[in-house]
Amino acid sequence: MRFVKKERLNNEILIKELFERGSSFYLFPFKVHLLNNPDPEFPFHQVMFSVSKRNFKKAVDRNLLKRRMREAFRLNKNMLPASRKLLIAYIYTAKEILTFTQIQERLVKTLNRFDHVEKV
Repeated sequence: MRFVKKERLNNEILIKELFERGSSFYLFPFKVHLLNNPDPEFPFHQVMFSVSKRNFKKAVDRNLLKRRMREAFRLNKNMLPASRKLLIAYIYTAKEILTFTQIQERLVKTLNRFDHVEKV
């Protein structure tokens, strides 16, 4: 299973709508924003990953964390609800670099919570 380009959230209008109208929750080390995709015909969930420059000055560290988050998502995206397509933003908030195993474990917990988050 690949993480194809169509699954990446990079449309500025959709990102703005996600942060303005979407719901969010915090589960260490992620702050997660989500919103039902306004285009019901779109066949994929769309995801973006963000790591703060304030917490990680070196781009190498930020890129490492984003790679780990993307890989953890790619391996577990089959856990997402198939009934509705979502826009999702993962914001990494920890101050230290966690291992891939820790990131994957926490990301799976966030995916399990999507069914319980209020459907917007």
